[in-house]
Formats: sequence, structure tokens, C-alpha cells
Amino acid sequence: MNFRHLALTVALLIPAAAMAQPLRTGVDGTFAPHSMPKLGGGMEGFNIDLFTEAAKRMKREITIESTSFSGLIPGLMSARYDFIAAPTTVTKERAENMLFTSGYLWTAFQFGIKKGSAPIKSWEDLKGKTVSVNKGTPYETLSKQMGEKIGFAVQVYDTQPDATQAVLSGRAYATLGGNTVIKYTASKNAQLVADLVLNESKAHWAAPFRKDSVALRNQMQDVLDCMKKDGTIAKLSEKWFGVAPAADDLENAITPGYGVPGMPGYDPTPHALSCG
Repeated sequence: MNFRHLALTVALLIPAAAMAQPLRTGVDGTFAPHSMPKLGGGMEGFNIDLFTEAAKRMKREITIESTSFSGLIPGLMSARYDFIAAPTTVTKERAENMLFTSGYLWTAFQFGIKKGSAPIKSWEDLKGKTVSVNKGTPYETLSKQMGEKIGFAVQVYDTQPDATQAVLSGRAYATLGGNTVIKYTASKNAQLVADLVLNESKAHWAAPFRKDSVALRNQMQDVLDCMKKDGTIAKLSEKWFGVAPAADDLENAITPGYGVPGMPGYDPTPHALSCG
């Protein structure tokens, strides 16, 4: 084999070797029921099942690291991760800096309160009280904004379970989190009540990628859309959240283009979906 032939052979092998590398991603490993420690080691949850299956369909291994939510976006931007597997709310600010798949779940903000506490009917009911939140989340951002406006304190914790424990121990009146997590936690702990849902907060949960990862984002969305089409995501949703999603829920609904319609980075170009 001459040098030119050898060089060409190596060049052709490099892309294949790169594709064989595991997908690297991270989750908040205490964010039940999306990702949480499993008896005997490892993690389990909706998002663990979702992206393990997605990677399998992409013919890739996957390495899922457990960390705090506040470290996930910096980890993506520093190329520690290829994408974020943790549920990530699509906001305009985030979409200006990252690429998102279309949503795979709807999320809405919901309060959790201790059993026996007066229900929350509006933000004004929290005046003079304390709200606990998970660090680095939209729940922290909104609670601090409303706390300054209305007059209540905000306690910030590294994990949602710690924020919930603050309510159960009486350090906080309420915790603000995602509807799936609050409902799941309340189903496992009779002392926590799933309370007011902020319907105006309804948004997409989607997977973020760096802006230089258009092809990988598109590939992941195609796989997720195929998992919607064949009912896989709906089955995982029912398994982990206890309720079968409606036909128009994002576990089933396939949106056009790539990304979240109406958000920065959205590509409306039509494309055919090919599911093997």
C-alpha cells in the first residue's frame, strides 16, 4: 500500500470512528421521576429511558452523567456534553444561545405545599412567606422576580428534593417546580400536596445542543419524532407519570420543521420523516 492510499484509508476511517464514540450527556440525577438513583446502582427515570432508547436507534452508545442542573448548560457549552438529556425548558433566551429539538413533553410551573396548608390561589397569597426552588432553573428566575414584586423570600437549593424538603420541614411555605415532578413527589409523599398550576407557564421541554451541532440535533429530533409516531414516548410517559397522554400532548404530537415553532433557531423547512 503506498502512502497516498494509506492516507485515504485513514481519512475514510476517521468519520466512522467518530460516529462510534458514545453520546455524552448529563442530567440532574435527583430529579425524580425524570432521573434518579436506582437500587443497585445507576440511574432510572423517564429521561434515562427516553434518551437511552434514542441513542440505541441512532446506533450510538450513551454516557449519562449525574450532576446539578446548574452545571448542565456550562457543560454543554464547554463541549463536555454533546447535548443535555435533562428536561430543559425552551425559553427565548436559551434558544438564542442553543439549538433545541422540538418538545417531547409539555411542562408547566406548579406549586407544592405541605398537607394542611391553605391552598395558593395566586401569587399574592405568598406575600410574607418563603418559596423554595432548584438552583439554575426557570422556577428560580420567576420566583425571584415575583418575590421582589409581591414581597416574599426565595430559598435556592442545589436539588429539587432539597427544595421539597424545605417545605416539609417548615422552612418554606411552598416549592415551585415542574408539574411532572411535583405530581410525582406528591404521589410518593402524603405530606406534600400538588397545588396551583401556572397555566400561563406552559412550555416545551426539549433537548438542547450547541449551535454547531445542527446535524446531530436534526438526527436526534428525527429519532424522537419516530418514537412519537410509534407510541414509544407515550408509553414511557404513562409508565413514569401514571397518566396516558392525550393525542395533542407533545409525547404524541409531531411539530413541523426542526426546533420549537416561534423560537429563535427554529428551522421551518419541511422534511420527510423516515423511521426504520
